[in-house]
Amino acid sequence: MHLCYTRPPMDLDTILLETEERMQRSSDYLSRELRGIRTGRASTALLEYIKVDYYGSHTDLRELAAISVAEATQLLVKPFDPGAKHDIIRAIETSGLGLNPMAEGNAIRINVPAPSSDRRKQLVSQVKKLAEESKVAVRNERRDANKAIDAAVADKKNAIPEDAAKSAKEEIDELTKKFCDGLDALAAKKCAEIEEI
Repeated sequence: MHLCYTRPPMDLDTILLETEERMQRSSDYLSRELRGIRTGRASTALLEYIKVDYYGSHTDLRELAAISVAEATQLLVKPFDPGAKHDIIRAIETSGLGLNPMAEGNAIRINVPAPSSDRRKQLVSQVKKLAEESKVAVRNERRDANKAIDAAVADKKNAIPEDAAKSAKEEIDELTKKFCDGLDALAAKKCAEIEEI
């Protein structure tokens, strides 16, 4: 059987470790993406990664200002450098989040309106799509790990016993299930937040 696995065969522990790390990256990526999706409730995560053009470099808003939840549907942004206030307002207005920042002294107040029911449906399907993409990435890691295990078994210099390979594949399956369940849970939690008015 010809395998198109280019790296030299690794030991099973390394394969398991690297697979788990890559699956964790898919989970972390989904968490980050979901933080930026707007729900009816104000959350500082909504603004943290908005890029602000600050003296010619694109900087995350969280590095330029203190972001806090003033009320359930209101955020307060206090720039560390008051001179950056207008750049921050411009960045929030052009972020595509549909937010309307208002200058108030040295701070910026942002009302976070609850999304319409149509918008909520769009957001829920966006969350499900992101979760599905992350699950596909996790399943691809399982496929690659199984190929690596097969390559390690086929490599006669390593002499990995069949039963060790079989139990490694079972561990990979358990990891896949654990991460896919975790991704489903993240998505379900976010969908519940979106549905909540």
